[in-house]
Amino acid sequence: MTEHSALHAIHLSAQRPIAVHSPDHLQPWGTKRDNSRNRRFNHKLYKLFGNRQIAVLDLGCSGGGFVRDCLVDGHLAIGLEGSDYSKRTQRAEWATIPDFLFTCDVTAPFSLTINDAQMHFDAITSWELIEHIAEQDLQTVADNVGRHLAPGGIWIMSVSPNEDIIGGVRLHQSVFDRQWWLKTFSRLGWHNHQNVIDYFATQFIRGPKFGAPGSFHLALARTKAAFPVPSLRFTERIFDSWNGSKWQRLLQRIVNGQ
Repeated sequence: MTEHSALHAIHLSAQRPIAVHSPDHLQPWGTKRDNSRNRRFNHKLYKLFGNRQIAVLDLGCSGGGFVRDCLVDGHLAIGLEGSDYSKRTQRAEWATIPDFLFTCDVTAPFSLTINDAQMHFDAITSWELIEHIAEQDLQTVADNVGRHLAPGGIWIMSVSPNEDIIGGVRLHQSVFDRQWWLKTFSRLGWHNHQNVIDYFATQFIRGPKFGAPGSFHLALARTKAAFPVPSLRFTERIFDSWNGSKWQRLLQRIVNGQ
């Protein structure tokens, strides 16, 4: 299957355009509810790459909110979603940025090209995706990411170690703790860069502060070489601690009269 975006001559060639056997497609849940975004993550991501224009690929993009924010900020961003629920119903950003959102089963080979050239992304993200992937399919997902990650790029993800059963359907197919994931990705040729996680300082699209209680984060690259991160001012660290905290949410409810 090939999908085409005329606006930027972006092509997706996917062996399986929809994850038809995925519980998330058969029993839509997050894909019909979520449209996560966090402007603070975006700003820190751009700063991580020296505030130059970057290319971002979001795997499991759901409503596409994060992708749209990147585009609005002047960057190139593409989202892939395994279920076609949001596309069929034109929910969230599928109605506003259709040229940058595609359905794709990331557990099968796929390729993204622009003007007939292979696309490479500075940052590839996957928010609450990887635990939905069956263990035997992790290699293929990692290979897909490896083909699309630019030299010096980073793969940032949130991971839930919790079961998630909706309507009797087990949505999370790989439920393991952080150490298991670190060992698994190491075996697959990926290295975690904890300094990148520390740099984001709890500010992610999804995480314990943002709709994913109990989750943790990984920042993966092909190389062990240190991934440089900007220094943070004291005021930035204070803001990161505050943004998304229970106290901030409480204040927002009070201000909104809830």
